[in-house]
Amino acid sequence: MRTTRRGLSLLLVAGLGLVAASCGSGDDEPSAQASASSDGPVTITVGCQPPKSNPKEREGWDADVAAFQQQHPNITIQSKDAFPCINPDTFQAKLAGGSQEDVFYVYYTDVQKIIKAKQAADISQYVGDVKAVKDLRPDVMGVFKDGDKTYGLPRNNYNMGLVYNRKLFTQAGLNPDSPPKTWGEVQEAAKKIAAIGPGYVGFGEYSAGNTGGWHFAASLYARGGSMVSDDGKTAAFNSAEGKAVLENLKQMRWNDNSMGSKQLLQWEDLMRMMGSGKLGMMIGAPDVVQGVNNDFQGKFEDYGVTAVPESEGKASLSGGDGYMFNPKATPEKIKAGLLWLNFHELTPGQGQFNYARAKEQGRPVGLPIPDLYGDSAPGKQIVDLRKQYATVPVDHFSPYVAAQSTITNKLEPPKAQELYAVLDVAMSAVLTRKDADIDKLLSDAEGKANKILAKNT
Repeated sequence: MRTTRRGLSLLLVAGLGLVAASCGSGDDEPSAQASASSDGPVTITVGCQPPKSNPKEREGWDADVAAFQQQHPNITIQSKDAFPCINPDTFQAKLAGGSQEDVFYVYYTDVQKIIKAKQAADISQYVGDVKAVKDLRPDVMGVFKDGDKTYGLPRNNYNMGLVYNRKLFTQAGLNPDSPPKTWGEVQEAAKKIAAIGPGYVGFGEYSAGNTGGWHFAASLYARGGSMVSDDGKTAAFNSAEGKAVLENLKQMRWNDNSMGSKQLLQWEDLMRMMGSGKLGMMIGAPDVVQGVNNDFQGKFEDYGVTAVPESEGKASLSGGDGYMFNPKATPEKIKAGLLWLNFHELTPGQGQFNYARAKEQGRPVGLPIPDLYGDSAPGKQIVDLRKQYATVPVDHFSPYVAAQSTITNKLEPPKAQELYAVLDVAMSAVLTRKDADIDKLLSDAEGKANKILAKNT
């Protein structure tokens, strides 16, 4: 979803580009270093440099470029800044014209389309030299694969969770260290929070601007449902799981009165409510807490994150971003780009994982994303570094972290934004009309979605 991506882009750019820390060692460098150093000079363009409007992040990126070039004097990096890193109005045109950077930034949801359109280089014969690849989560690396071929490397990986106000949990007599694991528990907690007094909302949900359909998908996946069929040709959300999503919301909105009367909410609305201290729970990735803190006057210590209810053993709507290579890039450019990505995106203690530098700069450290490595050795090292340099309450995210080993990451469906727009109608209906017919809403949405997917295929 674009709004989450905007928040994640801010979060992850904030974690980018920092001078190598002592825990980064020469052993982390790919063996391609030897062959790269024997080649002649090579210059690569790299996308998603933080803009000048983010001076701390920009400073970190530039310092990392300097450190990298000192290690690899034959490689020159020409950074290309943009905010956001992808402009939907120009991205496809750049791909079609082959004018993207040598190492260009992508969202997960665009990767397979880019591969099928032959708009990215096959890096399979070079990527094996990046030692970090063997420790990356298979589902994360799988995003950049087509069969046995590899076309890119990840920078970020996350999935959705349940963000909750620990302060309100305590006030309502709930245990903030034991957040809800089922939707029934969410319902009961929401009623207690709403009962605190006028203006308090137990659970908030989106229903406009494509955000309602996005959160419908998040709740659907957590229940074990799917947005589309396995072949992507037909809608699959008109199911028992899809019906349960809407019935649950209808119950909380009209029977429990725990969702407040103001509806048709979009991205900033719930963030603002959470920051005001009046909203108990919402679906969101861990970066929501940073957004609430930075932009909506919330405080890190007041919030916690757990898994989306009932997602353990099932799935969670996931996303992320990474880098691919211009199909015109020479082997020398690809090898140089892989060296940079290993240095900047994949090495504990440096680049985006240089938490010592982030703490010195006064930026938040301790959020449990990106999760690129799972429980592998680099993953554990990154977790330890987050704890060592934490500036936010790491324990408040422990329920989310503990659940990850049992949750399957599931990407957005094809034609995601168009499907989300269709499902906005169903979400808004159950939240604004007490007599909303859920079966008809899902049936109508299914028909519209099938037409959209037929065009896609």
